[in-house]
Amino acid sequence: MSHSFRLAAALAAIVLVLALVSLTVGPAGLSPRTALAGLLGGEGPAGIIVREIRLPRTLLAILIGATLGLAGAALQGLLRNPLAEPALFGAPQAAAAAASLVIAFRFAPATSFAVPFAGIAGALISIGGLVAIAGRRASLTVTLLAGLALASFAGAATALVLNLAPNPFIALEVAFWLLGSLEDRSVDHLVVAAPFCVASWVLLASQARAFRALTLGEDAAASLGVDIARVRTLVVTGVAVGVGAAVAVAGSIGFVGLVAPHLVRRFVNADPARVLLPAALTGAALLAAADIAVRAIPAAIELKVGVVTALIGVPFFLAMIFSERRMLEGAPT
Repeated sequence: MSHSFRLAAALAAIVLVLALVSLTVGPAGLSPRTALAGLLGGEGPAGIIVREIRLPRTLLAILIGATLGLAGAALQGLLRNPLAEPALFGAPQAAAAAASLVIAFRFAPATSFAVPFAGIAGALISIGGLVAIAGRRASLTVTLLAGLALASFAGAATALVLNLAPNPFIALEVAFWLLGSLEDRSVDHLVVAAPFCVASWVLLASQARAFRALTLGEDAAASLGVDIARVRTLVVTGVAVGVGAAVAVAGSIGFVGLVAPHLVRRFVNADPARVLLPAALTGAALLAAADIAVRAIPAAIELKVGVVTALIGVPFFLAMIFSERRMLEGAPT
């Protein structure tokens, strides 16, 4: 049994345990036995709570977390940049701007397929713009500045949508949704997001070998037969499809795509091909754990899961920046 298989199996077991815990946590606390009985078809309030309320929410957390973790790992492999992550480059913000436009102006119901399509279009424009602006040999500084510009523009577009929304109550609802939450999500949301997320997984996983070749540089990868333009197109499309769908049903949830790959990279010798599956499973575990935390923390109004992931992710991101700075300062001039 290979080391990678053992790592993936351990992470899958953690995700399964967190999923079972998630079914027990909420305003109406349930014992593991009661929750399992409700899941397997038990009648009464427990069955309704587990199957109709908590199960869709739990599955969405796993689905979206895996999508964000995989998207982050894929972007890091494409850009050969350890700080690459959809949220840092404006993809969720752009997806949120497009999706909030559809919702705020009632172009389509919030649970229709028009919302994820709008989110995907916004994310596609953002990630495609990043790759175009950063160029083939962009430095870390240029990449981050390009991402900051795109994220700021998307944030301004979202604010404009909220200001122009014809219904102030809808605008307030969209504003809370943008914070990132899995509260009150149903099977309808799961059905809307799942096809796009799975399509994203397929597109990104198909480029695993290309990511490994890109560690040698684009010229060397091209000499090995890698079609760089095709890889970029597929990765940009895959990230946009996954992030757009995730934002469409859960709002902006940041830093999962940054943290997840780094937690497992050391266990796969920093191989960008072998990090994809562990990063996806780690992302699923992180978001499931964060969703459990927001329900377990006593508060008058349930905390937003996007707030929790930001509280975890920002210190992690700052630690990475300081680590990069120490490496640069220690490098010979």
